[in-house]
Amino acid sequence: MSSPAQALAPGASERADALRITEIFYSLQGEARTVGLPTVFVRLTGCPLRCVYCDTEYAFSGGNLLSIDAVVQQVANYAPRYVTVTGGEPLAQRACLPLLQRLCDAGYEVSLETGGALSVAGVDQRVVKVLDLKTPASGEMARNDYDNIPLLNPHDQVKFVICDRADYEWARFKLDEYRLARRVADVLFSPSHGQLAPRELAEWILADNLPVRLQLQLHKLLWNDEPGH
Repeated sequence: MSSPAQALAPGASERADALRITEIFYSLQGEARTVGLPTVFVRLTGCPLRCVYCDTEYAFSGGNLLSIDAVVQQVANYAPRYVTVTGGEPLAQRACLPLLQRLCDAGYEVSLETGGALSVAGVDQRVVKVLDLKTPASGEMARNDYDNIPLLNPHDQVKFVICDRADYEWARFKLDEYRLARRVADVLFSPSHGQLAPRELAEWILADNLPVRLQLQLHKLLWNDEPGH
């Protein structure tokens, strides 16, 4: 049975051999280190968080229940090199962990986009974890599970979505507090779309000479957040 910290989001699957899936699609990676590369996305349904800037509210509920075998087969149909498991919050479903293992075993370069509120302890070590630390303006800062940070590997990434100057200063403090630039491959500072001008964030990063990567969401620039992209 799931622990309270791993409690499933409403509408998610509780089965260990199946997942509730919002969509599986092929597109260009819009974020993180592989930005711009053709990638298959497996978007799981359900999320325990409600960030104020969420751009995937359509994944909170609904979806279709698929076996792990069916998901892996749909991914294989695209013959990809890169696969990203995202949400919602993928780790809210028990079957996410065996799915990640199966995708790695199939030879894909697999990444996991997680909101940072649930433990990453069981994630296959081959997976690139993109861990989002929620800032004050997200409305979900209190849900950050900082026990995840020692579990990060050198190939992993940490993301901050920055809404304003206060968020930036908070993220800068966490960058130093946890020595993130030395712990993971990339620290990503992403301006919240429509809340903070990318140029302003870029100027703050340059002024403070931060060892972080400015991240713009390519999919928003290309497709304006249409589902399936």
